[in-house]
Amino acid sequence: MSCRSYSINSGRAARNFSSSSAALPRHRRGFSSASCHWGSGAGPRQLGYFSSRSLSGTASSKPRIAVGRCAGFGYRVSGVSRPRSITPITINEQLLQPLKLEFDPNMQTVKYQEKEQIKTLNNKFASFIDKVRLLEQQNEVLETKWSFLQGQKQCRNIIMPMLEAYIGNSRKQLEALGCNRALLETDLKAAQEALETNKKILLSLTNFLLLSPTRLQDADCFFLKKAELEAKVESLKEEVDFLRMLYEEETQQLQTQISDTQVIVQMDNSRDLNLDSIIADVKAQYEDTACRSRAEAEAWYKSKFEELRVTAGRNADSLRETKKEISELTRIIQKLNGEVRNAKDQRCKLETAVANAEQCGETSIKDAKCKLSELEVALQQTKADLARQLCEYQELMNVKLALDIEITTYRKLLEGEENSSPTPHTHFLCTGIQKAKRAFLCSGIIPIAQTRCLWGSSLVFPQIPGSKRSVRQHSFYL
Repeated sequence: MSCRSYSINSGRAARNFSSSSAALPRHRRGFSSASCHWGSGAGPRQLGYFSSRSLSGTASSKPRIAVGRCAGFGYRVSGVSRPRSITPITINEQLLQPLKLEFDPNMQTVKYQEKEQIKTLNNKFASFIDKVRLLEQQNEVLETKWSFLQGQKQCRNIIMPMLEAYIGNSRKQLEALGCNRALLETDLKAAQEALETNKKILLSLTNFLLLSPTRLQDADCFFLKKAELEAKVESLKEEVDFLRMLYEEETQQLQTQISDTQVIVQMDNSRDLNLDSIIADVKAQYEDTACRSRAEAEAWYKSKFEELRVTAGRNADSLRETKKEISELTRIIQKLNGEVRNAKDQRCKLETAVANAEQCGETSIKDAKCKLSELEVALQQTKADLARQLCEYQELMNVKLALDIEITTYRKLLEGEENSSPTPHTHFLCTGIQKAKRAFLCSGIIPIAQTRCLWGSSLVFPQIPGSKRSVRQHSFYL
């Protein structure tokens, strides 16, 4: 709200001019009034007054109301007159201050939110209307049923408790569902909060794991640069605040000097005082000074703003470069992580293959060792059998040699002494055959068959085990 007043003092009368206006924020009504009054102290002449009021709102869509009133003008001359004197002019400094017409930037968002709320409320109201209609239909159905049941006097006493019980059960179910809904909503909120916390923890862990030493160094440099820039910004802000305070103090001093000055005007008594021109001149001077001070302040603020904008542009460029470097580093880190992951997978596959090969090799070695031990045992057995068979073969060869010698001796004896007496020869031959039989029995070889005839006997020897040779059959005839 702003108020302005002008006063002109003379020797006989005091002339006053005052105006006031009030401006309210958006969505509210405003009121402003202005009044002008001139009067004389002794009463030789009187001047009417002027007043106006206006009621308006800052919003463009609101109506404005203005009320004005102007009184009559009267002039009276009396017989007594006093010499005129120049009165000092006092001007209200608040009239020089610009009006602060502030517009709320969040008005559009508020309007949009209100529209959305109205839409949601309309939708809810439509759904409630549908529910009411459905309930009315159900109520009509129940009323028809109720009228039908009232017609049946016998069943009336039975149906009422049933309906009351059904209504009570439905109410209990509704209350239980409401309680369950509240519990479920609380559980849902708790679960959502836990999910958000877990997401934040996971993001922090991933960001921490993705940081490499080089990236940490870059981050340290970036944060140091950021701290330096923040310190520069703080110093510039302090300088701007200091200059703003200095400007305000200078403006206050100028306003105090202007308020302390008094204007002395010499004028001819025969002329009337032209207050409108004086007020217009003073107003023009003040507007000129205000415009010059405003222009100087705007120029200074623009220069400072340009400097800050240039520094902000440089900082934005450096920040953009650091962001690019960080993105490249993150991409490289992700690529390296993928390669490391692939190498780990290959290593795991190779380890499993090596373990399987080692297991298969161990099983094959065990089988080979078992087979080798079995072959060694079989070889030992075959060696033992071969040694035993060689011993038996040697014994049989010895026996065969002895028998061959005996046979040759017997043959020679038989050929040389065919004409001799048979009795001693037969006795000698029988004794030789008995000796041979005894030798074969001692060696473990049993003759297959023995045939005896009246004049001779034949001896058949079996095949030697483990050899392909067979003992010859020798027949001895007597």
